[in-house]
Order: sequence, then structure tokens, then C-alpha cells
Amino acid sequence: MPLKRSFFTFRSKVNYQKCFMLSCTILACMVGMIACSAERLKSDAELGLTAQQASGRRVYDAYCIRCHEPYSSKGKQGPSLKGVFKKPYLSESGMPANDERVGEIIRYGRSKMPGYSQALTPQQIDDLMAYLHTL
Repeated sequence: MPLKRSFFTFRSKVNYQKCFMLSCTILACMVGMIACSAERLKSDAELGLTAQQASGRRVYDAYCIRCHEPYSSKGKQGPSLKGVFKKPYLSESGMPANDERVGEIIRYGRSKMPGYSQALTPQQIDDLMAYLHTL
């Protein structure tokens, strides 16, 4: 009996080592995939932002980024805002993609998006709009 027990103990250690190595390999692959898809955020200077656009970027980072991707076509809860003013119409509503309509949506909200007229000053909304034009 003692011989069999030591054989099974040795065998379970080998299986444990194989399982551990496989788990480490899978984890390394997953980390590599995530790292490849992550994009380094550029500084305001690298993006060539004016002072107003840089201020708008800070507003965006504080209020918008949790639901809207700025530099990717992938959306989060809301649609991506990449190139929002480069298209004739807004993707979700079909409304014209202009300052007037986008400003209304920021101020008063639409569908699942809350309005921000109580949280942001008119200057912050203007700064945000200037930044959105850079996306």
C-alpha cells in the first residue's frame, strides 16, 4: 500500500504542475491581448489642443468618458463620440450632428443620457463642445 500511495502523490503533483503552467500561459495570453488593445492616452500638447479644448477634455474625462469612448469606434453604454462632428447625423438619434443639437443633448439629455445643465456651467459646455470637435 505505501508504494501505491506515493505513486498517486507523485502523479497528482505532476497534474498540479501541468494545470498551474497551463493557467499561467492562459493568463499571460489574456494580459497580452488586453495590453495590445489598450491605447495610451496622449497629452493635450500631443493632440495639439487649445486651452479651451484642453479644458473641455477635462470636462469630458470627468463626466462623459464613463459612457462614451473618445478615440475608439467601440461604444460603452452610450455611442462612441469619435468623429461625432465629422458625420452629417448623430448615430443614435439621426438628428443633425451640429453644435445646436449636440449642445441640447448635453444640456437636457436624451434617452438614457441625463442632462448636465445643472452640473456644468455654460462655459464648461462650450469647452466640451470645442473638445468634441477634435475627436
